[in-house]
Amino acid sequence: MSKLMYPWSRRRFLGAVGGAAGFLILKDARSARTYQANEKLRIASVGIGGMGAWNLAHFAGENVEFLPTNMLIKPATNPVMSGEDIVALCDVDERTTATSAPGRRNPPGDIFARYPKAKRYFDYRQMLAEMDDQIDAVVVSTPDHLHAPFSLAAMRRGKHVYCEKPGAHSVMEARMMSKLAAEKGVATQLGMQINASENYRRIVELLRGGAIGAVTECHIWPRGAGIPPSERPTDTPPVPAGFHWDEYLGSTPHRPYHPIYSRGSGGNWQRWWEFGHGNVGNMGGHFFNLAFWAMELRHPLTVEAEGPPPHPDTTPEQLHLRYKFPARGALPPFTLTWTHGSQPPRIFAENKFPDWAWGVFVGTEGMLLVNYDQWMLWPEPKFAKFVPPKPSIPPSIGLARSQRPEAVAAYRALLPGRGLAEIGHRLEWVNACKTGSKTGCNFGYASAISETIMLGALAYRAGTRLDWDAANLRITNAPSANALLARTYRPGWGM
Repeated sequence: MSKLMYPWSRRRFLGAVGGAAGFLILKDARSARTYQANEKLRIASVGIGGMGAWNLAHFAGENVEFLPTNMLIKPATNPVMSGEDIVALCDVDERTTATSAPGRRNPPGDIFARYPKAKRYFDYRQMLAEMDDQIDAVVVSTPDHLHAPFSLAAMRRGKHVYCEKPGAHSVMEARMMSKLAAEKGVATQLGMQINASENYRRIVELLRGGAIGAVTECHIWPRGAGIPPSERPTDTPPVPAGFHWDEYLGSTPHRPYHPIYSRGSGGNWQRWWEFGHGNVGNMGGHFFNLAFWAMELRHPLTVEAEGPPPHPDTTPEQLHLRYKFPARGALPPFTLTWTHGSQPPRIFAENKFPDWAWGVFVGTEGMLLVNYDQWMLWPEPKFAKFVPPKPSIPPSIGLARSQRPEAVAAYRALLPGRGLAEIGHRLEWVNACKTGSKTGCNFGYASAISETIMLGALAYRAGTRLDWDAANLRITNAPSANALLARTYRPGWGM
């Protein structure tokens, strides 16, 4: 291994996050400032294209229309910013619609132009160094391999952080995010917006209220397959003008530029292990969150994976994961499975569930089918006279705002209820930054979901069942697999 790389061992990690001697968690003299009524947060955003533009428009209170296809945004003819102050923007890609790959959603170059008052950067380290005392909070909407390095750098400086899911690119990074957020006392939120929906609240109430008896299983099948594996390209085309390749790699070991690694160049970073975790990394957080919330899950005891032979560079097009969780107080042991690909898991193959159901909870008295926007008790005849319990989980803080005429107009192209989820989830974080209130997907809660996702991918790549000792961050039955708990980093990038 090159001496220029920084491998993380379990011992080194535990020393870093477990006590005051670790260099990652140094006490910071800066403390969270207090806010006057109606005072705005000073937000810096890192990764402003694609989903980053969607996040920005929400936090800035921009009068755009949100479109359902690929998270596109339709800007207003006369832009108005009624939300928080966007003081800095950082993106490694400065290309516009005219210079990006055809069909790219919300190119960063276009977004830079929409916020002319924000200071512009392509290196987040320079942004934090120059604007430290001018930034209250940071929004991270980059590819997955940059989530933890950027978020940790911001939290070390005492900044509040909103980070897109999965929020980490290894088990160790997920644990770092949780530990450092607790140490610094900053407001955090992982981008699992459906957590703020009314539908998820009603599902949690049904499961906890015993509608299907004691719940022992949840099976998730989002249906969409991944992309077939491919070899790492050997040609080395020039880096396009306006794209900062070294900053795009960040802490990741160097490799030559190729358009296949970047959406702005027409590629897909999510399918490469160095940058993402495929379908489960992209969508697992949204789906797993419902089971973790309703069933009070934390860390699995065992993890198993099935799929085609692992490819060293790219993620699989078919994958089945099985997690076993221990009993939690009065709650029985629990099995959670994830399947992506055209081949359905057995429970979906054996039952004629409606196509909209991507998840099914199994209890001693029946089943509960779920998706983002609806639920159904199964079998239907058995529950024909079922009366749902009265709502007991309070609505999201964004309920009133989502009912304003301007919000209704902004979300008219989306399914009913999505506006509340999108507004409420982000407003939770803004409110937490200003008041110290708790968010639904704070890193202390959500990082356990991220760890679980990473462990599934690890089990697949290692080709073995994992017996997981979460307290000690150790795989006990396959010692060689422990090397995959952490990544290798280039120096100079904050890790």
